[in-house]
Amino acid sequence: MENEKEQLAKPLPEARRPSCTSDLKENGVPVSEDTAAGAPGAVSLETSPANEKLKEEMAELYERLLRKQAELENFRKRAQREKEEFRQFATEALVRDLLPVLDGFERALKQRAPGVPETFYQGMELIYRQLSEVLARAGLEPIETVGQLFDPHYHQAVEMVEDAGRRDQEIVEELQRGYMLRRRLLRPAIVKVAVKAKGGRSQATEGIVKVD
Repeated sequence: MENEKEQLAKPLPEARRPSCTSDLKENGVPVSEDTAAGAPGAVSLETSPANEKLKEEMAELYERLLRKQAELENFRKRAQREKEEFRQFATEALVRDLLPVLDGFERALKQRAPGVPETFYQGMELIYRQLSEVLARAGLEPIETVGQLFDPHYHQAVEMVEDAGRRDQEIVEELQRGYMLRRRLLRPAIVKVAVKAKGGRSQATEGIVKVD
């Protein structure tokens, strides 16, 4: 009798209610992961039109960001290249103005006057060598002439001579030295060019310049 009274005194269990998403799915009610209350008929944000539009906008912004980054990188490379070119050729005008000085040293060293002490020419040779070394470090390079074939891109012919012992259009004498500045033509070399036959026309004779 006492046991029966204790069982009657216990409260009755409440009806089981769905408290999570798994319970709703078991009952056949569609629900999303973000539905905390388990309301039936909820629409998932992953498939909503607003979410799809947001994804499209994010993809478009990402593509625009990539394009801007590429443009910025191209601009940086172009600016660096222009800066390097400016640095290399900033002294071009100064080097060009110094070429007549080199020419004067070369003529003076070739035509030595009698009676002038040898020490004078030794001093000139030292100054000429030092100046040439400084300009060489700046990128100045002489153009090869004697023994080379005439090239209108680097040579300027002012005279042609017949010489059966030389190749046609071969340079036989250099009248004025030409120079390159960092692989760019600064001044063409003025030369004499050999031809085989009298009256024959060649690449050198077509562009010949007559001097008095």
